[in-house]
Amino acid sequence: MLGPGDVLGDRYRLEEFVASGGMGQVFRATDKTLGRTVAVKVLLPGHMSNTEFGRRFRSEARIMASLGHPGVVGVYDYGETPEGTLFLVMAFVDGRPLGELINEHGTLPVGQTLDIVAQAADALHAAHERGIIHRDVKPGNLLVTESGAVTLVDFGVARSSDVTSVTKVNAVIGTALYMSPEQASGRPISPAADIYALGVVAYHCVTGAPPFNGNSPLEIALKHLQDEPPPLPETVPVATRALIERAMAKNPEDRYPTAAAMASAARAAGHGTIEDPVAIPVRAAAPTVVVTPPTPDGADDGKPGRPAWVPIVATLAGIALITGVVLAIVALSREVFDPKIPDAKPPSSAAVTPSATNKAPANPGPSHNQSQNTSTAPASPTTAAPPSSPAPGSQPPASPTPDKAPTTTAAPPPTTGPATPPPASVEATIVVGGNGG
Repeated sequence: MLGPGDVLGDRYRLEEFVASGGMGQVFRATDKTLGRTVAVKVLLPGHMSNTEFGRRFRSEARIMASLGHPGVVGVYDYGETPEGTLFLVMAFVDGRPLGELINEHGTLPVGQTLDIVAQAADALHAAHERGIIHRDVKPGNLLVTESGAVTLVDFGVARSSDVTSVTKVNAVIGTALYMSPEQASGRPISPAADIYALGVVAYHCVTGAPPFNGNSPLEIALKHLQDEPPPLPETVPVATRALIERAMAKNPEDRYPTAAAMASAARAAGHGTIEDPVAIPVRAAAPTVVVTPPTPDGADDGKPGRPAWVPIVATLAGIALITGVVLAIVALSREVFDPKIPDAKPPSSAAVTPSATNKAPANPGPSHNQSQNTSTAPASPTTAAPPSSPAPGSQPPASPTPDKAPTTTAAPPPTTGPATPPPASVEATIVVGGNGG
């Protein structure tokens, strides 16, 4: 077992244990040849006999050496001791893992979180441009210096198009707390998996805890696959909320198209603005759409992200328009046939039926409803009014309203039967109109 004081390759003397990862241990060491401080990562003894882990370790050295980005730890050397110990020599970053800062402070300020996200996204973009997916973005793999510089480390489970055989060690590789849904389900992954993980890291920074937890990695991974994360606190600014929620979209296509786009959006959010107002508000408005789905504003907010709603809203608007037209026609019909129908009582409407008490055709005096009187006037206006009531004889000139007819006239003789069908059809129209109203 290696420890402080041991020398690797007759050049690198181990000084202090720094951290341990899935495949190896990291030590602060001294390069005796150049007299500088370096970081040495040693493959864990339990993996030395596993040729697949050996290939992964060597691929990590090649991947990191090929990037040459200030946000990715630089690689100086790679070697193997006579005993078969593999080691990787890297630049020493005098910083602390982001996870330690979160544990120490509980949560991080939004401004600091956005700055960390922007720098990490820049580093990821450099890797993605070379066909490399980190697959294990988490607070422990982001080192933050006193000046605020962020360095991405540990590409031990990274996938490169040049070393695809490495991914066959396990069906699912990565840390469950920050694992994308596609990783959790074993589906093919893309750079969008790193974007999702960085979104979870940002969530962890502003809330003090990852969005999902559980008793086992499998349980946590399933939550990433199936569950929506708990809502962010109300204290989180809208632009920051939009950034995190879009990065954590379940569908990879709904996330930022590139890590560079996410970095740019993080910097814009630091100024309180949403850089991509077309796509980002879809994620920001997701919690409120459930609360007020019928409102026009909700429909407008969902329009860019949910084009399938457009025909639904158009259909509902058409139905509302047609309903309004029908109601208007019914109201006009009621006004034409009987302007006083709202004041009529059910018995008077029943009197319109062609029965022994029907006196609907009787309408003494001139009336503005000439269309109705033309079908009934020849049989009833002159014969029914005199015997029914002497007093109303003088009332028609003073009150030409038709509502007096049902109460002051008697039933017409059977000879008016042929003229009754039109009033019967009028009643049907009125009844329908009343029900519709």
